[in-house]
Amino acid sequence: MSRVVLDGDHLVSHLLNFPESVEKLAFSSRPHEAAAAAGEGKGGAGIPADILETPKEYVFYFDVPGLSKSDVQVTVEDDQKSLVIRSNGKRKREDAEEDEGCKYVRLERRVPRNLTRKFRLPDDANPSAISAKCENGVLTITVEKLPAPKPRMVKVAIN
Repeated sequence: MSRVVLDGDHLVSHLLNFPESVEKLAFSSRPHEAAAAAGEGKGGAGIPADILETPKEYVFYFDVPGLSKSDVQVTVEDDQKSLVIRSNGKRKREDAEEDEGCKYVRLERRVPRNLTRKFRLPDDANPSAISAKCENGVLTITVEKLPAPKPRMVKVAIN
C-alpha cells in the first residue's frame, strides 16, 4: 500500500474533491473507468457524460471540444446491449505553435487520444433507433425507447 503525504493546501484540495472521487469510483459505467477515475490506466478518466431519460428516449451528452464528427465513432456492440463511443482524434491547436518564437506555456484542455466509453443499454432501449450529432463541441446521442409491452391476456377455456 502506498502512502501519500499532503501539505496543508493540498490536503484541503484533496478533501474537497473526495466526494467527487468516490462518486466516480462508485458510479462509473465500466470497471476500467473506475480505475481511470482513481488515476490508474492510460489517458485519464475520459470524458464525462450526462444522461437524460425522457418518457420516449435516453439522451447522452459528451463534451468533445476540438473534435469533429469525423473524429468520433458511435457503435452498438455485444449483441446490441452496449453503446460504445470511440475517438482517435486529436484536438487541433491554434496556429500559434507554428509561428516562430511562439509556444504553449500551459496545456490543460486536453482530450484523451484514444477515448473509449462503453455503456450498457437499458432493457427498454431500441438499438435500431439511435442517432448522433456533434455540434459546437458537444456529442449528443439519442437512443429511443421500445414501446411498453402491452398486457397479454390469454383466454382459458372452461370445461
